[in-house]
Amino acid sequence: METVQIVLDKELLQAADRAARQTKQNRSALVRDALREHLRRMETCALEERDRQGYATQAAVLSEAGLWEAESAWPPE
Repeated sequence: METVQIVLDKELLQAADRAARQTKQNRSALVRDALREHLRRMETCALEERDRQGYATQAAVLSEAGLWEAESAWPPE
């Protein structure tokens, strides 16, 4: 592991220390976990945006599929 130095305002540092005590972690472990979670969420958001853009370009194909929905539905009783 590498050692880094970060600057936090007093309130954020106090909140981090409280959270570390509550989760029975040291401050470094808390910050590592929080950073990993943030990076994971960023990656998820990027993948979701990529998928949204991909589906947006396929809108015409998807709307054409709707023409067959009536054919695949169960007949009324």
